Amino acid sequence: RNAPSHDRTSKHEIRTVKSDNPNVRGIKHMAFAVRSAAEAVEAYARFLHVPAETEIHVYPKSKNRVALFYLGGIEYQLCESMEPDGRFAKWIDERGAEGLHHICYEVDDIDSALAHAEKQGATLRICQACQVHGSHPHPEGWIAFLDDEAGGIEIEFMQVYTPEQLKEYEDVKGI
Repeated sequence: RNAPSHDRTSKHEIRTVKSDNPNVRGIKHMAFAVRSAAEAVEAYARFLHVPAETEIHVYPKSKNRVALFYLGGIEYQLCESMEPDGRFAKWIDERGAEGLHHICYEVDDIDSALAHAEKQGATLRICQACQVHGSHPHPEGWIAFLDDEAGGIEIEFMQVYTPEQLKEYEDVKGI
């Protein structure tokens, strides 16, 4: 089959669109709901050359297995529920397929980002892992989930810890 031809001599303009939420810095990670993190890693290794030995982390508190890797400068999380009624398993059952579960956006100031989103009509949801509503500490930073979706994708905000804040979190909470 013939590939479409492209004019490679013309210049293409690259446009950057800035969110009107002044606190959004970019994508922190994308989380995919999968039935098997190990099988999903195998597919990413085969098709996109992600290391086949990518470690699968077990998170007892949230009862998930998660494969973490970077592709194109973005962290990918392949998330598998360890129980049939777990967060990701339910999501897959509701939709009938695996897929992009949520995008986490890194923000400068989580409280300001949430206030901006709420002014636009957003509401906050409970963090399934922690059972906490709104902004709260997590291993990498303060997070919060919106109870609203964009194109069927959940929205998470994260204000990443400074090195000092991370040490304080680890000293107090542990990971």
